[in-house]
Amino acid sequence: MDHVGDAAPITELLDERRHLLEVAHWMLGSRVAAEGAINDAYRRWYGLSGPERARVATPRAWLTRTVGGICLERLAVPDGDGPAPGTGVRGGPEPEGEAGTVLAGALDSLSPAERAAFVLNDVFGMAPPTVAGIVGQSEPECAELLDRARRSLRARRAEPAPPHRQDEIADSVRQACADEDAGRLASLLAPDATVFYDGGGRIRTLTRPVNGGAEVARSLLTLLARHPRTALDTHSVNGRTGIVARYDDQVVAVITLDIAGSRVVQVWVMLNPDKLRAWNRPRP
Repeated sequence: MDHVGDAAPITELLDERRHLLEVAHWMLGSRVAAEGAINDAYRRWYGLSGPERARVATPRAWLTRTVGGICLERLAVPDGDGPAPGTGVRGGPEPEGEAGTVLAGALDSLSPAERAAFVLNDVFGMAPPTVAGIVGQSEPECAELLDRARRSLRARRAEPAPPHRQDEIADSVRQACADEDAGRLASLLAPDATVFYDGGGRIRTLTRPVNGGAEVARSLLTLLARHPRTALDTHSVNGRTGIVARYDDQVVAVITLDIAGSRVVQVWVMLNPDKLRAWNRPRP
């Protein structure tokens, strides 16, 4: 018989299953396939002995890792439970909610490992060691998978504007943020724009993408709220004009913009202090 310590509030249990379903749905692209994956994960949970389950400090984290591994296995098997090519889904609706449907089809272009790394890290904000464990690669290898996934998604999502136009738009975004002008900022964003926040588990931030021009504008203005000790500047970031936020002369955020035509379609906000060290090294 299970120990009374295994009991949990029904709201917690329902939230746990909903979270697992979201993870599996994003990875597999299908509600039906996602249900199968989480049912398999729960079978594995109850396949553990009582003492083994007792040693699991956080069941939700254990189940999330297990679901991620099951989904990765299924994505890697041809004709398995992965998404049908070019559809983003298989037997169910596309992902909904904060991340919207913007990435659903584009995810199909990624390899199983790239898709897993992107979904687990950028969509669900899992810590790099956890993602690496699920994907079965080292953290540096997993970081490379994530970089490849991001580059691929950017290439599919945006037809780059001419360099001078990118510069103008980036500076307009910076000015709108500095002025806390939500209307102006939203007008510079595509209606289905998406922002991704990368805190790397080192700083408290949004763990899921925010979708929709107005919603993206609000989240950016919340992050970059005006303060006497902060400053926003445009700066070259990976060969394009981006935005750098400083607090007491320390770089605390680096923002890159994917621009199609005259609108920003994706925003990537780097907040991970480990990745920002290079920006804060003393200059010779």
